[in-house]
Formats: sequence, C-alpha cells, structure tokens
Amino acid sequence: MIYAGNGNGVCMMNIAWRDEQHPSFISFISSFLKANSYRLSFLPIAPDFIFNNGGVSVAFVFVTNWDPGNVSAVFSRIGKLKKQFGHFYVVVSVPTREQNDSFNRSYFNYIVELGCPTFVPVRDPEMGFEKIVKIAHTHGVCKQEDVINRLKIERERQVQAMDMFLRVVTSIPGIDNHDANALIQTVGSIQAISKASNTFILENTDLSADKADRIVRFFRDPQYYLSPKLN
Repeated sequence: MIYAGNGNGVCMMNIAWRDEQHPSFISFISSFLKANSYRLSFLPIAPDFIFNNGGVSVAFVFVTNWDPGNVSAVFSRIGKLKKQFGHFYVVVSVPTREQNDSFNRSYFNYIVELGCPTFVPVRDPEMGFEKIVKIAHTHGVCKQEDVINRLKIERERQVQAMDMFLRVVTSIPGIDNHDANALIQTVGSIQAISKASNTFILENTDLSADKADRIVRFFRDPQYYLSPKLN
C-alpha cells in the first residue's frame, strides 16, 4: 500500500470505461484509491485513466478483459492516444494462457516501436489497477525527488544497448527487427540467446524452425558465422 500525508493526487476515470465494468470492481477501485489518499473523479476523458500526482500526468488504457476478436480496435485506439501523452501505459488483464498467447501475438503484429507505449500484462483486473496506482505514484515521487535527469541518462543507455542488441541479432542472415524484438522479449540478452536451443526458441517465440536453426548455428558454429553471407 502507498501512504501519503496530505493526499497523493487525483485519479480521473473515463465514464464510458466505468460503465463497462462490474460494479464490484468499481467499488474496489474507489476503496483502493481512498486508502491511498487519491481523489476520484469521473470524466469523459480519452484514456481510461489519467492520474495527476506531484504535477505529473500519467495516462492509462486498462483492458480488463482481453478479447482476441477486438484486437484491431484496441491497438488503433492505443496508436492515437500514445501521440497525446508523454507518460502513457497500457495495462492488460490476461488470466488464461490462451489470452496471454493471443496478446503476445498481437503485440508483435501491431507494435512497431518497442516500449512506446509500455505494456503491462497482469493476471487479473485487481492486480492491474494496483500496478496503475504504483506507476502513477512513482512518476510523482520521481518528479518530487528531481531524479528525472538520471532517468533520462539511464533511458539513453538502454536505447544504446537496445540498438547494439538489434545490430548484433539482425546481422544473422534472415533475422529482422521483428525477430530480434521477439527474442529479447522472450529469451532475453544476447548471452541468453547464444545459449538457447532450437527447441527453446521455437517454444517461446513465433520464429520459424529455419530461423531458430540459423540463430543456433550463428552463435555455435565458427564455420557458419565466419563464412561470407550472401543475401
């Protein structure tokens, strides 16, 4: 739980989003916000939530019931909103493996720029809303403690590291940016990818068997990675 003496800030909830939820969940949200010293307002805003905390506004889309049949509409809305807010997150409740698999496939099909916006998959709506409040609160604390500059420096380092990762992985013949993003999301670092087996790559990504074989050979077969590559 997050505590504050004079109130953490304001939470604005989309009226249309509220009306689509079960009343018991709205009651949970109201109680959670009150316990954490947030004021709740219901407004016809574009995102599902906007938190104003310490002078920082953070916007959220909150998908409480992932529907594989409504993917296009969800990502279309996200694409419009991410251009309007500097701090924007998408929280998605995927309680079943089928929903989680559908979300992962959709993420790589629709998201072009990694981390823009940041997606936060969760097991249930209650956990999702707790994550939302923590994210909003953290932004407010960072503003108050004047650590934004340090975060920007760290972000630049992460971007440079990501750029290096993409350069290395896409140097493998036949591996593109989509494949590289899938590998970093599911397998991890270059070191982890270099140790992964064909089976592990196939079970945890949407890469083909041919691409999985190329990756394994690239990191383990000197005759392969030292030989000239002709496209």
